[in-house]
Amino acid sequence: MRHGVKGRKLGRTASHRLATLKSLATSVFKYKRIKTTVAKAKEARHLVDKLITKAKRNDVHSRRLVAQYINDKDVVKELFDEVVAKIGERQGGYTRVIKTGQRLGDAAEMAILELVDYNDVVNEKATENKEKREAKAQAKKEAEEANVVEESAQESAKAEK
Repeated sequence: MRHGVKGRKLGRTASHRLATLKSLATSVFKYKRIKTTVAKAKEARHLVDKLITKAKRNDVHSRRLVAQYINDKDVVKELFDEVVAKIGERQGGYTRVIKTGQRLGDAAEMAILELVDYNDVVNEKATENKEKREAKAQAKKEAEEANVVEESAQESAKAEK
């Protein structure tokens, strides 16, 4: 029986599991939303919530404790400056796990792990990317039309000779 046994092993050794969770936490703070398996998302959620709670104290000691888990100095700075300022009023529940279905390759249950108050940031980035894609497609279409016009002009010039 598993009485009192907390946490998931995730099919890894202890050091590999800790490295995976640190990487997931860093990615969540960097991108505000990540897509991973449900088990990893649920485990990483605990670490992310604890790191945000430590960051709310905003002193040197808490910075050092958080920096043990986040290996990117820019992400640590962003956590203390931006994320805590936005989420600081909450008493907990800083993250959300949204199940998205099964992965095609191995049918693993997938989920999105995201920071709760950052939906607008992710949606804003998505609209910016969509606009860029549409502009690029429009430019490509215009270039293809210009090539077709040039080729038809060259063919008509050859036909006249």
